[in-house]
Amino acid sequence: MTQQEFAEFIGMSPASLSSIFNGRTRPTLNIVEAIKNKIPTISTDWLMFGSGSMYESSEGDMGQSVAEIHSSTDAGMLDFSSQNEISSPDLFEENSVQRPPRMAQNQAKNIINILDKKSRKITEIRIFFDDKTWETFVPKE
Repeated sequence: MTQQEFAEFIGMSPASLSSIFNGRTRPTLNIVEAIKNKIPTISTDWLMFGSGSMYESSEGDMGQSVAEIHSSTDAGMLDFSSQNEISSPDLFEENSVQRPPRMAQNQAKNIINILDKKSRKITEIRIFFDDKTWETFVPKE
C-alpha cells in the first residue's frame, strides 16, 4: 500500500501524512483517531510510541486477566475492610503543594502547535534596498 493509498484509506490528505512518514513530525491526535477508526484492533501504544504488540490482545486474554485480578482480590490482596490508621499530611503546611514549572506546560503547547501546522513552501523572497528599490526571487519549481 502506498502513502497515497493509505491516506485515502484513513480519510486524510497525503500531504499531512508525508512529514510523518519522513520522520519530520509526529502524528497528531486527528491522524491517530483516523487510523484507529479504520483499524480498531491496532494498539495505540504501538502506533504512537512503537512499544508493545502491533495489535491489541484478543477478548479471551482480557477476560483471563480480569479473572486473575478478581481471584487476587479474593485472596485478600486488596482488603479495605481493616480499620488501619493512616496518617494524612497536614493540608496547611508550607510548600505542601508543588507546582510543575510553567516551562513544561509551554513546551507541550508548542509541540502540539508545531504538529498541527501544515507544511509550507516559500513562494517568493523580496529584498528591499535603501534607495527605494527591491528585487524579487522566486524559487524554481
